[in-house]
Amino acid sequence: MKSSMKIKLNGIVAVAAITTSLAACSNNPTRTTACSLPEGPNLEQAVSAARFDLETGCEHEFDAYFQRLLTIAEGDPKKENKAMFSDFLLWANDAGLLSKRQARELYNRYFGIKYVTLVSDYSVCSQTCPNQSDVMREMNRELADKEQGLLKVSSDRLNYTRASNLYQETELVLEATCEACGPIE
Repeated sequence: MKSSMKIKLNGIVAVAAITTSLAACSNNPTRTTACSLPEGPNLEQAVSAARFDLETGCEHEFDAYFQRLLTIAEGDPKKENKAMFSDFLLWANDAGLLSKRQARELYNRYFGIKYVTLVSDYSVCSQTCPNQSDVMREMNRELADKEQGLLKVSSDRLNYTRASNLYQETELVLEATCEACGPIE
């Protein structure tokens, strides 16, 4: 009889533990946020919706939201879109989603003429030349981002042309510089 009494007692203890755990869970509801990327043609509304979502649990999806905003802006390209993205990135920094440096680099990657890929405090001969093909490949990706930001989002053909020319000039200068550096040991 003692054995069956122990089994019943263990069962009661187990049920009590489960009930206590369930009660604790109901007092601490978990928040589930649906991270729905913004839709529609209106960039201003989409930015507002993105800000709300990014403040209420979707901060891990920042890159996806940023890309969606770029795509929405392509539907109505105009110079004012650059300012909207600048404001959005300043907000993202203030909200703690990006550092100042990250926000600046992201803006410049899409809307600036200069290449964030080339920012370096190192020697061209010892650091850039050994990775010349990788650097040019990354600059080419950045040129595609500048095409999206400057041409498709902001309708800024002049600055896109300047960025494209800078890419071509950099390719020539880097090639000549690396040739002049000679073999790296």
